[in-house]
Amino acid sequence: MSVSRIKTIAIAALLLINTFFGILIIWDTAADARSERQAIENVCAVVSSGGVMIDPDAVILSGAIRTMRTAREGEAEAQIAQAVLGRTTMTDHGVIYLYENDERGTAEFYSAGDFEIRLNEGVITNENGTLRTVQGLLRDMKFETASQVVSLGQGSETVSAVSAYKGASIFNCATEFIFVGGSLQTIKGRYVAGIEPLEDGAAIMQVGTALLGFLAWVRRGNSDCTQIDKIEAGYQYGVSGMFGEGVLVPAWLVTTDAGRYIIDDATGEIWAVS
Repeated sequence: MSVSRIKTIAIAALLLINTFFGILIIWDTAADARSERQAIENVCAVVSSGGVMIDPDAVILSGAIRTMRTAREGEAEAQIAQAVLGRTTMTDHGVIYLYENDERGTAEFYSAGDFEIRLNEGVITNENGTLRTVQGLLRDMKFETASQVVSLGQGSETVSAVSAYKGASIFNCATEFIFVGGSLQTIKGRYVAGIEPLEDGAAIMQVGTALLGFLAWVRRGNSDCTQIDKIEAGYQYGVSGMFGEGVLVPAWLVTTDAGRYIIDDATGEIWAVS
């Protein structure tokens, strides 16, 4: 048998082996998904029988969520300021960085991630639509967000955008875009940067544990909710140092017919949020 024919047979055999293992991986993944779905359906049935109705489709998972650390990044702050204000001059006031453009406005960034951008009238308008304008700004600012909600006031419109990291919401980090008379007046909120894994960071608990803990909390009289519209895995941000260091900890946001609640994943503590 020629060498070339042996090579051809070997290559064909390798392709068959790779195909076989590929099929096994797909099969295992599908089996894991079915198992996870069944577990969710089972715990939802238990919670519903306990007096708080929930549909399995109300459970929103976001992959592997672990405790992360964050850090202040001056370069990211400058990028945000320039995306809105164009070319700016920066002044360092210790924990506050001030960016200025005389024709467009000013931006202040604080060490804990809070910031506020004030624009001169008419610099940015919503003539192409408020939400579309904000979505364009979010792209330019390189913000990852989970949702944007528009609310109306007397002569004003506000878009609130909840921050996200790799698809998972950061529940207590949101940015507001405030339009008055069709002109963008203020952008303010909290921006989290420098995100990286924390050594030995805790992974989020199983959704079944979170749901059963919430049901027990409700049955103790802490809420009069009778239905869970959504339970979502995500993060809560907290400050951990004096120079912009912070931490993203796993958490659950539970939206019910009686309000919204955060479940602290580490402690199991539950509290209402607006």
